[in-house]
Parts: sequence; structure tokens; C-alpha cells
Amino acid sequence: MKTQKLGRGLDALLGEIDEAYENEGTQRDAVIAISLKDIRPNPFQPRKSFDETALAELAESIKNDGLLQPVVVTEDIDGYVLIAGERRFRASKLAKLKEIRAIVLNSDEQKMRQFALIENIQREELNSVELAEAYHELIKLHDITHEELATMIHKSRAHITNTLRLLQLSSKTQKALVEKKITAGHARVLVGLDDKEQQLMVNSIIGQKLSVRDVESMIKNMKKEDKAESSKENNEAVLDFSKLKEKLNDLGFYVKSSKNRLILEFDSQEETEEFLSHLQG
Repeated sequence: MKTQKLGRGLDALLGEIDEAYENEGTQRDAVIAISLKDIRPNPFQPRKSFDETALAELAESIKNDGLLQPVVVTEDIDGYVLIAGERRFRASKLAKLKEIRAIVLNSDEQKMRQFALIENIQREELNSVELAEAYHELIKLHDITHEELATMIHKSRAHITNTLRLLQLSSKTQKALVEKKITAGHARVLVGLDDKEQQLMVNSIIGQKLSVRDVESMIKNMKKEDKAESSKENNEAVLDFSKLKEKLNDLGFYVKSSKNRLILEFDSQEETEEFLSHLQG
């Protein structure tokens, strides 16, 4: 059975935050000053990396002009939990402020998770991997298809699917993408390669400054070589050494075989001479 559809869920969630901002200053959603030390980050925040330079710039702006838009929090047993406004919260701490303007909403864990996901998707503040994880989380929460998610967040289905494919990459490749050593275009063409091949390609992209087209060409050639090697192996005749191995074993010689190779091992010079005598006889 499906959980609440994202169509209604998304509209309701966005409506609550939008309405809170629109009603800023009203009795119902009054903006209050809360001590920064009493607020803890949203544990469901999908964003893991924050641009330190951009945060420093925002902190300086907040110092000079104040916080233009309050953060949104929910009351907790030991203070407040942040729902929306992670960058503003971090920048305010960086600016060494004691308090921050905030709107208090009632919220449960599932809504907190969704608020964090949706706000970050809307503000386009997630890197490619974080965005893929956010899409995956929304699909899992609401048990919906790529098509349904695309419709609800006004993106193409191809965008959703291509972004989600980034989660198939190895952790090292994802890290290179997050650190902007490779682009999302590079990353997408690496999907389908094994971890070792991905690392080889990532190193080549960084070291040789390869374009996406260069990488596509290299992967195409690599697959051709693999196919040719596989075809060559399949076309080789497989020799049957069973009778020869049996005969040599009877004569006291240790024999190993691998594919179309027969390997004789000798422990002493006497054994080699004995073998030669059998050939001459």
C-alpha cells in the first residue's frame, strides 16, 4: 500500500513553509529570537558539503545587514530542531551571533525529513550526489515512480533517472564528483564500469584533463578490446590433455594444465634426465 502521494504531500509541505513566511509577524506564525545554542541541525539534512567561502560571505552579509529571512524550526524536548535554513544557521554561528530570528512550526520526524529534502531541492543547493540521494529518499518515502517525482518537482523524467544513476558509482568516483574533480557529465558515462575501471578513468580525466567526449571514446575502445579478447578466447580450441597427463603421472612426473598449456615440474636434474630417456626410448 502506498504512503501519502507526493502530489499532496509536497504541496502541503511547501504550503506550510510558504505560509509561515507570508504570515511572518502575525500572531499565528510569529518570528521570535532564539538562542543559536538552543537549536540543533535537522538530522535528516541531505546536504553534507557546504562551500566555506560562500558561508563566509553570507556570514559577513548577516553581520552588516542582519538576517533577511528567518529560519524555520520545530520545538523539541531540549530546545529546537532546524527544519529549513541550514546555510543561514551555519553562517549566523560563523558570524558569532548569539541569537537568530526563527519561525516555529509543529512538525514530526517524517515532515522534518521531507522539509529538508524539498527545501534543498528547490533552492538547488545540493551537489549532484546529494541531489540523487534526495530524489531516492523522496521516491522511497512516497513509493512513487521516477515519472511521478518528475511531475511533482517540475523536472524531466530523464533528469531524475540520470541523476539517480549516479548512486551506482563507486564511493571514490562519487567523492571525485563532489570535489568537482570530474563533472556530472563525466560521471554519467562512467556508470556501468566496475570500481577498478572507474578509478582508472577518473585518474585519466584528472591527469589528462579529458572532455566527456574523450572519456566516451576511451570507454568505447575499452569495451571493443574486451569484446575482441573474449571472442578470441571463445574461438580458441580447447585441447584435451587427460590421457597425456595420465600417462606422465604413471611414469612418476607431476603435471599441471591450464587452458591449452601443459606444465611439467621437476624436482631434480635426475628427473629431467629420466624424462629425456623416456623420450629417446
